[in-house]
Amino acid sequence: MSSGAADLRQRKKQNCTESDKMAPEERNKENSKLGRSPKYMLIQRFAKLFFGCLAAVTSGMMYAVYLSTYHERKFWFSSRQELEREITFQGDSAIYYSFYKELLKAPSFERGVYELTHNNKTVSLKTINAVQQMTLYPELIASVLYQASGSEEVIEPVYFYIGIVFGLQGIYVTALFVTSWVMSGTWLAGMLTVAWFIINRTDTTRIDYSIPSRENWALPYFACQVAALTGYLKKNLNCSAEVHEVYRIYLFSLIGGYLLQFENSALLVSPLLSLVAALMLSKSLQMNMKKSAFVSRLLKIMYIYLVLTVAVTLNFILKMFIPHKENGHLLKFIEVKLGLNTTKNFTMNWLLCQESLQAPSQDFFLRLTQSSLLPFYILVLIICLFSVTQVIFRRICGEPLREAVKLEDGRIGERPEIVYHVIHTILLGCLAMCLEGMKYLWTPYVCMLAAFGVCSPELWMTLFKWLRLKAVHPILLALILSMAVPTIIGFSLWKEFFPRIMTELTELQEFYDPDTVELMTWIKRQAPVAAVFAGSPQLMGVIKLCTGWMVSSLPLYNDDDLLKRNENIYQIYSKRSAEDIYKILTSYKANFLVIEDSICNEVGPARGCRVKDLLDIANGHVVCEEGDNYAYSKYGRFCHEIKMNYSPYVNYFTRVYWNRSYFVYKINTVISFQS
Repeated sequence: MSSGAADLRQRKKQNCTESDKMAPEERNKENSKLGRSPKYMLIQRFAKLFFGCLAAVTSGMMYAVYLSTYHERKFWFSSRQELEREITFQGDSAIYYSFYKELLKAPSFERGVYELTHNNKTVSLKTINAVQQMTLYPELIASVLYQASGSEEVIEPVYFYIGIVFGLQGIYVTALFVTSWVMSGTWLAGMLTVAWFIINRTDTTRIDYSIPSRENWALPYFACQVAALTGYLKKNLNCSAEVHEVYRIYLFSLIGGYLLQFENSALLVSPLLSLVAALMLSKSLQMNMKKSAFVSRLLKIMYIYLVLTVAVTLNFILKMFIPHKENGHLLKFIEVKLGLNTTKNFTMNWLLCQESLQAPSQDFFLRLTQSSLLPFYILVLIICLFSVTQVIFRRICGEPLREAVKLEDGRIGERPEIVYHVIHTILLGCLAMCLEGMKYLWTPYVCMLAAFGVCSPELWMTLFKWLRLKAVHPILLALILSMAVPTIIGFSLWKEFFPRIMTELTELQEFYDPDTVELMTWIKRQAPVAAVFAGSPQLMGVIKLCTGWMVSSLPLYNDDDLLKRNENIYQIYSKRSAEDIYKILTSYKANFLVIEDSICNEVGPARGCRVKDLLDIANGHVVCEEGDNYAYSKYGRFCHEIKMNYSPYVNYFTRVYWNRSYFVYKINTVISFQS
């Protein structure tokens, strides 16, 4: 019996060896019969790769040109003076660009970096490390490239700066193209991704009105990272040691970020570091432990529990031994956001009222539905999610993963890159449902995943396997649908949205703010060089950029002192006495006060989110009882009363300039009491 089994194994081994030897010859004969020689197959693959790469690069370049053209049409950028161009940068964007200007004006790059890391010429009575606090590495790189490339004689600094940002957006689109192409196997998915991305530009990017913002620099690199990881996972199937490599990459990235961000302890105590370390430890234990079939199944069930337990414990230990600032304000924000608590704090309520920190509106989902993006995304996500769930249950039951997933198997959830993207898109989607600002990270992902799904024969085959389709050959139908559905979608999008896009590029829009231009011109001509200006943080950012004068606050929200300054200076729109406001402003060494009529007379739709309403609630000047509001302040609103030019306001402040939008007051150094 044993000798017969041995002979059988020997014959099988010989047959396998002979078949392996004959395989190349037989394949060549088969290919020659079909008219497809290995050389023909190589040429075919090269042509597919060449035209796919050409389409990806062309899509990115065309998108960058489109952004540049749209920006020119919107702001008439080339026909404006430098001051008028700089006014188009608002809020925190103005601050980022102002530091880029300072770097170019510095006598040397080293001196410019030193002045940024020891900056005492931006905010009064405060020295800040601007590189650390504002993550100014993009500006450092842009200034180096501008000077090293000899672009001073060819292009103006502002064009070089925005050109880099637009170029990065082109790389962003190219990376999304490549990701969907790698996942689906056809660059038709990449074309559809780009089409959906541009059509839903309102919800995929803020580049239109916030060019220097950090996300416009970071998201292209994030998309490239996702594309590289997708290709890596697709080529390394069913291999745990490759998963460990991914964990190591994340680990070294966190350590690199810690060093580059001036030893930012927040990264060391972050949940991500603890989670990655827990995953690596748990995976090592699972791989190295000798176990029976029952123990193996039990460990698979307990794996998630083990990871979470180790991650929480490790994070707790790190926080005990590593000095760091407690994120109490963040926890408070989450409590109020979820409705678990209430607060009268001005800064907290002001942040909650920001559009980017509110839940997305119904218009957002309506726009995604009108472009057909949301329905197809939901379809693709459901199929992939159920397939991944099936794979997880099969693994728990002891069924091993297949060495190679074939089209006829209908198991798209066994592909590791699909598992990664399903988990990723669900997590990003949950964040986007809570905070509208996160939609700029999630919506591009939606474009990529939806395009991959409708162009993937494996996804359609998975659906047909569940439906047990027998009337038509499922493989043939899957191949047909993977070509027909995206083609139909593409033509419908072209017919409906292409005319709108061309209209945007041909219409001449006008963005002109003469009142702000006049204010900046007056400051540069009339205000002393050592003057310090006070006002809303958004306006202070523009003043710093356009004039270079020192300000008392900045539109930054990652520093407790600056947040407190913003709240105190916003009191100019509250019901406080002239003496109170004078004491606040002089405590920050302010010389001039700028009052904006748009804030003082704000009549926005969200009444409870107006600056003056939030100040009244925080100061206890308004109490709400059973729907009725009661005022408890014996002073009028400061921004209104100061315009009346009567005592005691004229004792502390002297009006020196005004136009339709702004009123500038000099803060008196010597108080003259008038009756």
